[in-house]
Amino acid sequence: MRPVRFYPEAEAEMIDAASWYASRQTDLGKRFLASIQDSLNKIQINPTLYPVVEGDVRRCLTKTFPFGILFRVQTDRIVVVAVMHLHRDPDCWKQRRSEAERYPLHGKPLIYERPFDGVDEIE
Repeated sequence: MRPVRFYPEAEAEMIDAASWYASRQTDLGKRFLASIQDSLNKIQINPTLYPVVEGDVRRCLTKTFPFGILFRVQTDRIVVVAVMHLHRDPDCWKQRRSEAERYPLHGKPLIYERPFDGVDEIE
């Protein structure tokens, strides 16, 4: 299976949403992150199962929570472009450019080189 990596903005969206849910109810933030992890596991198993929404970006809807995971399938990894609330601006992720456009002249990583590691940070 390909490893999953996040654009920094996508990881921030996910953590912000988990924090918001955690502030509303005990363990709701953890349940949100578990739902994201479940969706990521399904994406890893069969990424082409999910529909293309634009260009090479696909979308997986989470269970229970109104969120979609927008991702690109690359040869050696799956790159999460956005973790977006489905009732907000559907085009908010489109300004996130490809790796080549973002860092054309240097070797700075576009994405975090660590896999999503679960729910330990959210109370």
